[in-house]
Amino acid sequence: MRVLTSMLFGLGLMISPPLLSQAAADEGTAILAGGCFWCVEKDFDHVNGVTETTSGYIGGNSANATYKNHGKDGHLEAVRVVFDTSKANYRSVLDTFWRTIDAVDDGGQFCDRGNSYRTAVFVLDDKQREIAEASKAEAEKELGEEIKTRILDASEFWPAEEYHQDFYEKSSA
Repeated sequence: MRVLTSMLFGLGLMISPPLLSQAAADEGTAILAGGCFWCVEKDFDHVNGVTETTSGYIGGNSANATYKNHGKDGHLEAVRVVFDTSKANYRSVLDTFWRTIDAVDDGGQFCDRGNSYRTAVFVLDDKQREIAEASKAEAEKELGEEIKTRILDASEFWPAEEYHQDFYEKSSA
C-alpha cells in the first residue's frame, strides 16, 4: 500500500482518506511464532490471500530486538502475516499455521531448539483471541493431544534485519 500511495503521490494524484481507510479495512494481520522465521515466512508466502510476510521478534522483555539479542531477552522468532480479507480470514490463516508446525512440542520446532523457537499465536484483540482459542481447541481435538502452542497478547513486533527477510529466496540452503 505504501508503494502504491508513494507512486500516486509521485504522479501528483491524491488519494482521499476514505479510499486509504477502505484499503486498510480489507487487510488482516496475524502474528505467528512457529520456530525458525525463515521457514514460517516461506510457508505463508505461498498461501492464497497472503499479501505480505515479515520476519521478526516478539514477546520478549527488551526494546529493539535483533538477531543478536532476541534469544537472551526472551523474544520468539515470529512472522507478521498480512492477508487480503476477501481471499482469506484469520481462522484460515490459523488453520494453515496448525498444519505447518509441531504444536505438541514445547521445546522448539524440529531441529531448532530453545525458547526463541517455541510456538505461539500473538493476538491483536479479543476477537482474535476468541478465534485462536476455538481454533486451538478444534486442532487439539483432531490431534488427540494437548497442544503446547501458547496464545498470548501481542506486544511490540520488531522486524528482523533485512538479510532475514525472504531468506529462503536469497539462500541456496
